[in-house]
Amino acid sequence: MSENPEVQRQFAVQRIYVKDISFESPNSPNIFKENWTPQINVGLGTEVSDIGNGAKELALKVTVDAKHEGKSVFLVEVVQAGIFTVAGFTDEEVDAVMNIGAANVVFPYARETISDLITRGSFPQFVLQPVNFEALYAQQRQQRAGAAANPDSNTH
Repeated sequence: MSENPEVQRQFAVQRIYVKDISFESPNSPNIFKENWTPQINVGLGTEVSDIGNGAKELALKVTVDAKHEGKSVFLVEVVQAGIFTVAGFTDEEVDAVMNIGAANVVFPYARETISDLITRGSFPQFVLQPVNFEALYAQQRQQRAGAAANPDSNTH
């Protein structure tokens, strides 16, 4: 029998940390003289790594890019990561637990870090809106299924 019924499912946070951080405001201080309403684009991505001994790392990359009339107002990139103990799940379940559950744990830390950086850059408070990681995961799975069905279009 390949499954051990005594193995309990476990999902626990070991550590949350900033893995990479960047703030740029290349047009300061002149940008502060303008009456601007920037166009803000938010990018989001996750990467899961197996780090051994039943531990996995989720790295959540969030990019916030603000532009006004083609000029950069600010660019923030944060990779907020967490180490999680994950046991008793199938591989498919681990993928979902990490990309949904772990991402939901890490996201508030990324949101706070981004808000703090933008405020420290002397810009108005910026709050990332909640993210539905379950819907993003479902979308990623559909894209992977489509790429698997059409291997000629797969760029990996």
